Amino acid sequence: MVKVTIDGRTIEVPEKTTILDAASQAGVHIPTLCYMKELNEIGACRVCVVEVEGYDRLFTACNNTVADGMVIRTNSRKARNARKTNVKLILSQHNTNCAVCVRSGNCTLQKVANDLNIHTLPYEKKLEENRGSIEFPLIRDYDKCIKCMRCVQVCDKIQSTNIWDVVNTGSRVTVDVTGVYRLEDSKCALCGQCITHCPVGALRERDDVDRVIEAIEDPEKITVVQIAPSIRTAWGEPFGLDPEFASMKRLAAALRRVGFDYVFDTNFTADLTIMEEGSEFLEKISHPEKNRFPMFTSCCPGWLRFVKSHYPEFVDNLSSAKSPQQMFGAITKSYYAEYLKVDPSKIFCVSIMPCLAKKAECAYPSMVDDQGNPEVDCSLTTREVSRLIRADQIKIAEIPEEELDMPFGVGSGAGNIFGATGGVMEAALRSAYFLVTGKNPDADAFRAVRGMDGWKEAEFDLAGTTLRVAVTNGLGNADKLLKALKQGRVHYDFVEVMACPGGCVGGGGQPIHDGVEMAGERAPVLYSQDAGMELRFSHENPSITMIYRDYLGKPLSEKSEHLLHTDHHGWLMPGEK
Repeated sequence: MVKVTIDGRTIEVPEKTTILDAASQAGVHIPTLCYMKELNEIGACRVCVVEVEGYDRLFTACNNTVADGMVIRTNSRKARNARKTNVKLILSQHNTNCAVCVRSGNCTLQKVANDLNIHTLPYEKKLEENRGSIEFPLIRDYDKCIKCMRCVQVCDKIQSTNIWDVVNTGSRVTVDVTGVYRLEDSKCALCGQCITHCPVGALRERDDVDRVIEAIEDPEKITVVQIAPSIRTAWGEPFGLDPEFASMKRLAAALRRVGFDYVFDTNFTADLTIMEEGSEFLEKISHPEKNRFPMFTSCCPGWLRFVKSHYPEFVDNLSSAKSPQQMFGAITKSYYAEYLKVDPSKIFCVSIMPCLAKKAECAYPSMVDDQGNPEVDCSLTTREVSRLIRADQIKIAEIPEEELDMPFGVGSGAGNIFGATGGVMEAALRSAYFLVTGKNPDADAFRAVRGMDGWKEAEFDLAGTTLRVAVTNGLGNADKLLKALKQGRVHYDFVEVMACPGGCVGGGGQPIHDGVEMAGERAPVLYSQDAGMELRFSHENPSITMIYRDYLGKPLSEKSEHLLHTDHHGWLMPGEK
């Protein structure tokens, strides 16, 4: 332990504690901008500078450690003036048209500048003139980049995709895509983690809100919207609502006020995915000599983009089942169109997802109906839904809950936990056990795959057969697992992969809380809802029973294969042949 004095307060902290952490323990706030604990501790922005007695130079608090007897002043005139100068210099190369920025009101640079009482800029503005594509799901606004390096660090250290890098030198230094000229030509998985870790609006998703509003206002269109499981844990955050109040039923009411004709639950097709993917897995382990193992889940399009571009040798190990989003679109434009007695082209299908990769997925040439039209016409992130609701001046706190529409408003607890890492695996094992034995297991029998650990392993007995399973979240962990598989160091039968840390609850399209990882707080909401539901098995969902009885026949039937399965070679990543 060492003794330090911070702004007149003397405390003891362990040696090698950073000045920033020591100040926090003393109850002293030091502003930061580029800093992210254990990810980006490089002092690039120099907003956290402090004065240390006995030294002429200022110290960056985020990456300098305390020493015994150190006397620190965090808000001296010298530190304050340097801090303001550094922020003004950053602002001189930043597009400060905050009124039309998606991060206005939720921007760390904006807050730091306001807190430092900065109202004028003495320096000439020099903005980056390069422009990113406005058609790609991930958009980079070069004139807003503050060179904090967070996107580089999360892309390299957490996701192992290595899309962003520092380019040029001197005053021309900036962050840009590495290896290619355009982001859309890169191996980007569209996980969106660079967006949620960016402190400003330099990275954002393509906004499709106006396109959805146009469809809603088109009298010739029937608008159908599906809500993904992980949305119910997070959609209320921008409105300051707790998850219990910000329920699915209240979101359904808001979406009806926006103008959607039908509001459904993606939990329904999460259950449908379990029936198809679980049956596919059981079919494969019944004939191991004909199949490749492990079988990988295929419901995460960010993971699919990663494996196709980084480990193409494993593409044929993917389940052929479409994601719940795409299964919903396929059913909507076939069964539901017949149910409504309308031409499928009249239906405009929207999904609300925690994800940018879903925007790319619904546009793949292999994800079309029998008329050649997209199964899902448009995918909105959780953040876009917040903007959609605000655009209609809807006061969420004042509207009552409303039931979702039928027949696709029913989902099981198994479908509910799809949004958390391990949820797909657990849901699949619940129904696989039933399909093999004819009876339900304890609903929590497979809870060993739960939790935020990046790479989990478990073994389960399935009617005398030992199943070796693994669950990973975050593409960096997927990268480690795939390398271990290639080297023969591990062997599994079934593997679940989610691109985002924590699973969909930590998705790149979720509300942003700068410096705070929310997946660990959102996932328990899904498990709590699952535990409180009477219906906890996908195969017991009455809507699932109905769709197979009246339309699909059975899992893996000819019609099921046609509508609910896909060829992962039917679309290409950049550079793929």
